[in-house]
Formats: sequence, C-alpha cells, structure tokens
Amino acid sequence: MDEKTAELRDLFVEATGSETVTERQEAERGTLVDRDDESVGEAVRNLVAAMRERYGFSTPLGDAAYALVARGRFADEGDESIAAALRDELADGDSEVDPDKIDAETVRKARFDLHLVHESDREVDADKGDEPPFAYADLKRLTAAGNSIVECAEELDAQPDTVARYAAVARTDIASTRANDRFRDAFRDLLTDADIQGSLASDAREDGLREATEDIETDVSL
Repeated sequence: MDEKTAELRDLFVEATGSETVTERQEAERGTLVDRDDESVGEAVRNLVAAMRERYGFSTPLGDAAYALVARGRFADEGDESIAAALRDELADGDSEVDPDKIDAETVRKARFDLHLVHESDREVDADKGDEPPFAYADLKRLTAAGNSIVECAEELDAQPDTVARYAAVARTDIASTRANDRFRDAFRDLLTDADIQGSLASDAREDGLREATEDIETDVSL
C-alpha cells in the first residue's frame, strides 16, 4: 500500500468510524454499485467538518450546505445552479444565513474551501482576440513563493483584481497539493462510484478510482 493510499484510507476511517474494508456485490466488473446514500451523506459531512476544523472556512454556510456544494460539484452542476439549490434549502430550514445572499461567488468560495477546483477555474480570462494577461502556472509559482497580490501583479504586469481572483485558485491548489489531494480524492470517491455502507469500499473504477485506492485488500481489517 503506497503512502497516498494509506492516507486516503485513514481519512475514510476517520470519516466513517469504521476500521473494516468491505467489498459489496458489484453489477459489472470495475464499477462500484449499491451505494448507501445515508452513509455517504454522513461521511461527506464528516469530511466537511474535518476540513473546517483544519483550515477554517471563508463563508457563513454550515456543514450541510458545504456537503451540498460538494455533491453539486461532482454532479457537474455549475455554481449558479448550486447556489439556487442552496437558496431553496436554506429557505426551507432554520439557518441563520440569509438565502438571498447566496450566489455563485459564495459557492465558488465554498468549493475552494473544500479543495474542489474546476479546470475552468484555472483558465485566465482574456479580452476577445487577446492572449491571457498571464499564465496561471506563473501566478501559482509566485503565490507558492509567498508573494502578495500586489507583488504578483507587479511581476505579471497585470491588474491586482484579476490576479486576486486567480490567486484564490492557486492557494487552493497549493493547499490541496500539500495535503496530497486526499480531501479532494475522498470527496470524489464518496460522490462518484464509491460504495460506502459504514465502511470504505475497496474496489475502484477503471477510470480513476483505481489509482487512489489500489492495493487495498477486500474483506480485511485495517
């Protein structure tokens, strides 16, 4: 078992409270099925709570709302759509958060809190027909080196407001990398084809889950 797999396993154990890896029946080779939604929901909320404790969050949303953001991300919903779902959810509950103040930017910040970055978040906008004002990789390098927004803007010859927007993406990528992407991977495994029934499933899809969980034996105690 490699280091990343071990860390992912430990994170699932912490989130689910189980030390047993169980393989359930699968409908076809390579794909996990029969996911228990209640157990998945609990594990997602536990991951959210663990991240809140470790990093702190930048929005007033509660853990349940953050869990909804994570679900929306892996359902390929846009930030506007997720924001609308959050407004509906908060309007029906007793949340102290004003639903009318929830917008796509709120969801974007919440996604970043959860280390859930879209590839499109890294695509620096350019005026029509022009080249982007800077390369995201350059901004990420400067951010990782500890440069401020103003310093990055000067180095890249770009507007500070533009730099600030993409620096938020860079900081998220850097934080996720420092955590070996284990939170992002755990959300992905829970909310795609991961099979959780009070335990960590041991199989993986051939399209990506295999690498994150390879070498985990089935029906053995961790």
